[in-house]
Amino acid sequence: MIGGRWWGSVSLATLLCTLGAPAWGARHGGEQPGRLWVEATQRSVREQRSALSQVAQASLPAVVSITTRQASTSADAGGEPQKGIGSGLIIRSDGYILTSAHVIEGAEDITISVLSESGYPEEYPAEVVGEDERTDFALLKINAPRKLPVLKLSSASRVEVGDFVVVIGNPFGLTHSVTAGVVSAKGRTDVTPNGRDGDFDYMQVDASINPGNSGGPVLDVHGDVVAIANAVNVAGQGIGFAIPVDIAKAVLPHLQKYGRVRRGWMGVSVQDCSPDVIEAYGLANPKGVVVSEVMDGGPASRAGLQVGDVIEGLDSARVERAHKLRWQVASRGVGRSVVLRVRRGERPLKLKIKLEDIPSDTAPVAPILAGPAPAAHPDEEPATGGSGLPGEADGQASGKRVPSP
Repeated sequence: MIGGRWWGSVSLATLLCTLGAPAWGARHGGEQPGRLWVEATQRSVREQRSALSQVAQASLPAVVSITTRQASTSADAGGEPQKGIGSGLIIRSDGYILTSAHVIEGAEDITISVLSESGYPEEYPAEVVGEDERTDFALLKINAPRKLPVLKLSSASRVEVGDFVVVIGNPFGLTHSVTAGVVSAKGRTDVTPNGRDGDFDYMQVDASINPGNSGGPVLDVHGDVVAIANAVNVAGQGIGFAIPVDIAKAVLPHLQKYGRVRRGWMGVSVQDCSPDVIEAYGLANPKGVVVSEVMDGGPASRAGLQVGDVIEGLDSARVERAHKLRWQVASRGVGRSVVLRVRRGERPLKLKIKLEDIPSDTAPVAPILAGPAPAAHPDEEPATGGSGLPGEADGQASGKRVPSP
């Protein structure tokens, strides 16, 4: 579709330049500059399309299809266990696979389909090494008799709005489907698929993402993974969401070592410095985030942090948004000490806090899952685009919970 639009523009340019070219050539007796421009444009378009095709062809063998069989309590009307579909990517040649946690949620059996060297599907049972609901990532392992092709995990910082990306996955069970588009936006923090609470910082793309795509790679023009397909707005077209691969890279060591993510916690709630918050706390020119709650006996409380303090920095990094601070604290891990740069009124402070594990009585609750929506609306929140289970493709948001770092 994108190529079609470009070719249409080139055809029009070709027509205009051809109509105007003879007179110029007759007067100057040389080559027609319009023709040279058209040929250069056509060559550029062909090269761009060829690059995307090469990325897709090279990456296909490292993208897997995932089929799950749900627990017997999730049987359909006929009494058969429900099945789910999703995607994943091989990140280590010895069979480690990255996917979305909601793809395998509630699964009793997980089957991975890998392309053989001759291009035929090979199926392997998979075990769950670790999973994390808040970032919606899971690490799986299969035992294959050969070294498997892998994809390189890069960074979402490698692409900007308007850059081309390729998405590969298993939408509706259509294995190894390839779509292409551009990055539409970055840093979407107000997107909560199915009301799920989590550490999300979405990249928006206009490449098609559908149920079954979740867990599949979003690739840049070099064939490196910059994000993982995760959600889709079912009422819109060309509105898909992916989680930056940087988040996956931060949680993968935890998943492999502990089977879960051990998040750093300091026992506070924070808010962005919106006009309402600034007025409520009587702040003057704040630069950072405001502490709205300090939990008794927590690390921050013991360090002397107070409600109304403005956190301006964490270690050497500036703090500008609440969701960024929550992720920075969580990703530091348990046992790490951090230094907060704080302003209390006109007084600057530095507080050293040793991060702890989240107490079980304050751990995040399970995500809220919405049922099927009777009718979708363009303003509704997107649904997760991965398991292919009834209700998820038509899900809508049902609330948003802000976690404490």
